Amino acid sequence: MSTEVNRTEEEWKESLSPDQYRVLREKGTERPFTGKYVNTKDDGTYLCAACGAELFASTTKFDSGTGWPSFTEPANAENVRLVPDRSHFMKRTEVVCARCGSHLGHVFDDGPMPTGMRYCINSISLELDADSSEQA
Repeated sequence: MSTEVNRTEEEWKESLSPDQYRVLREKGTERPFTGKYVNTKDDGTYLCAACGAELFASTTKFDSGTGWPSFTEPANAENVRLVPDRSHFMKRTEVVCARCGSHLGHVFDDGPMPTGMRYCINSISLELDADSSEQA
């Protein structure tokens, strides 16, 4: 993983759209079935929209029916951090970009095999790098 990204909140506000800032920095969420990657089946690598860290491979994406892009595992486990989340009277596990600390979504243990995990990620937290799959 590349060097950690440290920016002030003012710098984040300048580099992200208001919606991205609300989700990535304020731990918001987008409405289900509204994100640009919910139904995307394109090949590539999903990167953190805030800092460009490699997060998920398109080969691990699946249709969970929840309204958010879902993945069975990170492309590199070192690039995501899992944090206990007790907000909204729930017990969940938040998924955070390890490089910049941005909120990505949550992970649940109701996904398909082989991992049984469902990384439920906000589309607005991601950027698809379609070229990465063609560099073999």
